[in-house]
Formats: sequence, structure tokens, C-alpha cells
Amino acid sequence: MKIARPGPRRASADGYLDGQLLIAMPVMSDPRFARSVIYMCAHSEDGAMGLIINQRASHISFPDLLERLGILGTNGEAGIGEEVGNLSIHVGGPVETGRGFVLHSSDYQAEDSTLPIEDGVCLTATIDILKAIAAGNGPDRAILALGYAGWSPGQLESEIQANGWLNCPADPDLIFDKNLEAKYAKALAKLGIDPSHLVSDAGHA
Repeated sequence: MKIARPGPRRASADGYLDGQLLIAMPVMSDPRFARSVIYMCAHSEDGAMGLIINQRASHISFPDLLERLGILGTNGEAGIGEEVGNLSIHVGGPVETGRGFVLHSSDYQAEDSTLPIEDGVCLTATIDILKAIAAGNGPDRAILALGYAGWSPGQLESEIQANGWLNCPADPDLIFDKNLEAKYAKALAKLGIDPSHLVSDAGHA
């Protein structure tokens, strides 16, 4: 599991959204992104990449994934803590769904493979972080996602102009909240929006 490191981060004043949340609007026609909240990991003139943080992958558990990767043996679940065993796996997006990405707190750092993003949130996409989590040596807070959401140059900007997305500042408490079903409403609340007031033809500021 590897991820290409993006170029130098751009300041938010330049209009780039890395470190922010994207919130799907009701007009979102792609069912894969319906009511999705996406943490933006990278955004530049070359395109954008983010992870959906409120969709759970129901087809695989964390112990199953560790077993498939050879990190644990067939009976390895007994060798990990209950909290680790219950770690949910997210659907990070429709691109490269066989690749894993860990969004995590900055107390875990791997040289040359951890990408600091903003406000103590980092991204690591190597198998070493999974080994660390399994051994109880991983970050204090983490989201494990399979796949990611990606946009070609200018694509995300066009979708925002078409009222497909809202954006707002991110915060670790929302990102790592274990209540996935509440994240959509909480993200909208950061903008002072009640989800029931959104309609399919709503505009945006």
C-alpha cells in the first residue's frame, strides 16, 4: 500500500481545500457519494484526493484484513486487543478499492511515509502502520479506509460550482467520531445548516 506524496501544500487562501471537509449536497447524482463527508488529503492544480469518512465497509473486518495481508495467522484475532479487533474499516472512495489508507492522529509518524495534512491529522498508506495498530503501537486515533475519492484537474472545482459539494473546516473530533451516521449532520452543523432544510435545488454561498 503506497500513496504518491503530493507536491507542496497550497495555502487555503489560494482556494485549495486540503485539510477541509467536503459535504455532499442533495443534488449529488452519484450514489457512491450520497450524504458523504470527505476529508480532503490533497488539493492542487493537479487534482484532488480525499477519503470518505462516514461510510463503513461491511464486507471485511480489521482482523480479516490483517489475516489477508499475512500480519496475523488464521487464529490471530485472539492476539489483538478488543478495541483493535473492533476497529471498523471505511469505504474511502471508488478509486483503487484494493488499497488501504490510514488517516490518523499525529502521535504516529513513519519516516518518508507519513504525510502531515493539517491540525494534527496525518495520512499513512504503508503496511507498517497496520502492523503497529495490530501490536497496540499505532496512533491514538485512526480511520482505516479502502480506496479513495479522486478528481482530475479542475473536476472538483466544476462539481462545487454545480452545487454538488459544500466545504467546511475539519476538526479531529468529527473526523475520528465513531458514530459514522452522525457525521453528515455534524459537518453541516459546522456551517449552521440543518440537513432537513436542504433541498435538491439549494444554492451555496
